[in-house]
Amino acid sequence: MALLSADEILAADDRRYEVVEVPEWNGDVRVRSLTGRERDNFELSLQDGKKGNTKENFRARLVALCAVDESGKLLFTNKQQVVLLGNKSVSALQRVFDKCNEMNGFSEEDIDELTEDFGGAPDESSTSA
Repeated sequence: MALLSADEILAADDRRYEVVEVPEWNGDVRVRSLTGRERDNFELSLQDGKKGNTKENFRARLVALCAVDESGKLLFTNKQQVVLLGNKSVSALQRVFDKCNEMNGFSEEDIDELTEDFGGAPDESSTSA
């Protein structure tokens, strides 16, 4: 195999698309792979303490970054739509989320790290019950 030049790498069409059947929604959802920058920004958005970023609605947020129409345009383009997506059936959302994980190289370890504090008990300094 020949070594690639910078121009050849930058010109390569390397984004993948797949269709996920979602019977709960009576149809299919087309998802795409993320760019390196999109994945980095997604991971950064989950870090606590940075400009109000949160791990809340993790599944819907990833699906929103990957779900596209036939021309490759994002289906969910505003925060309210992502909130509403998070209110959909977990079995349907999880099916699409799983495909997004697979396509974008998220390992079980990555997911565990990104969702580390989900459902944890309040810390000892908390005054709430």
